[in-house]
Amino acid sequence: MPAIEVEHLYKVFGKNPREAVERLKTGAASRDDLAPAATAAVIDATFHVEPGEIFVVMGLSGSGKSTLIRMLNGLLDSTSGSIKIAGTEVVGANAQQLRQVRREHVSMVFQHFALFPHRTVVENVAFGLEVQGVEREERLARAREVLETVGLSKWADSYPSDLSGGMQQRVGIARALCAETDILLMDEAFSALDPLIRREMQEELVELQQQLGKTIVFITHDLNEAMFLGSRIAVMRDGRIVQIGTPEEILTDPANSYVEQFVQDVDRTRVLTASSVMQPARAVVPMNAGLAGVEKLMRELQVGGVFVTQGSKLVGAVTDVMLGRARRHGKTDIAQVIDREIPRVQPDSLLSDLFDPAVDTSMPLPVVDESGRILGVVPRVALLSSMSTNTSPIDLPQISEHDPQLPSAVADTEAVEEDNR
Repeated sequence: MPAIEVEHLYKVFGKNPREAVERLKTGAASRDDLAPAATAAVIDATFHVEPGEIFVVMGLSGSGKSTLIRMLNGLLDSTSGSIKIAGTEVVGANAQQLRQVRREHVSMVFQHFALFPHRTVVENVAFGLEVQGVEREERLARAREVLETVGLSKWADSYPSDLSGGMQQRVGIARALCAETDILLMDEAFSALDPLIRREMQEELVELQQQLGKTIVFITHDLNEAMFLGSRIAVMRDGRIVQIGTPEEILTDPANSYVEQFVQDVDRTRVLTASSVMQPARAVVPMNAGLAGVEKLMRELQVGGVFVTQGSKLVGAVTDVMLGRARRHGKTDIAQVIDREIPRVQPDSLLSDLFDPAVDTSMPLPVVDESGRILGVVPRVALLSSMSTNTSPIDLPQISEHDPQLPSAVADTEAVEEDNR
């Protein structure tokens, strides 16, 4: 069961909101037609959030994202539609039912921390448990455990005014975690922080989510933040969700020109992965093929190197340089020639992490799974092409697996020089 299910959700402020919703549903009026008598903040929003997912809602100011998150826990009444939290309907719930949902399922982290200045850090963190009626000794003990998790145990007895902005925001997150709800709602939680602190908090949030498995709905207007945090992203414009997808899907297959323009300045290398740009590995020989088999395949494919496998696992690589050296020294056993230390990358490796290993080898980067089986290769040209904002992975040139960055003539020269040394 999804942690959150939203179906055909509307929120209209102003006169005759329900009538306005009906006009929107039938197409009799647009958002602009309703103004100024009414403002359609959220229009026909439908999505679900899976347990353990970081679901990011992204949009510019006025897109409706903050209104949307406030409806999820009943801070704002919905005009029409359905919201289910862990299977419980929120729309139309009374005050007691909403309190129960918040107590058992949902905590919220606000942009401006919302800490009590007259309470210590540990008392702020324990506040949710206090509302639940947990005894003081127990709630403070649990609060101190959570402060240890977020790295603020030394500040437990300090006051919020003694803490930096980033530390105060960690207190806000600790308070939400201490309530032990499954779902965290975070409304522009890091937007008030300095850039360096903000990046640090983003990384800490990802680590906490991986450690604790919380379901997080995160609101932001910062595209890079959304791409870094989101398992999936919902892009909003003028009250409507215009696209939902993984960061890679949003970046490589935008639903319309608005999304395309929105993502055009994103650092693609920090979103795309090796699996999105890898190409089939054709220059592959089994270990028992011997040097004769290696030479034959190089000649047929006109490449300067091949990968060697044993069973289904990648063992290493042999280049034309190694092959020429083996001939001169009378070596015939492939095991005496193969380079077993070639760099390997995982399918989910970010492209930003591939540049260093790509520089250290004349071969394309082999992409391997957890068992060491080769899935494909990332040639250097494909890696560089992926940085272009106008190039999607499906448009990348299907080039030779051996980059033309080390021509055979140059390779032979280098081999002779090395032998002379």
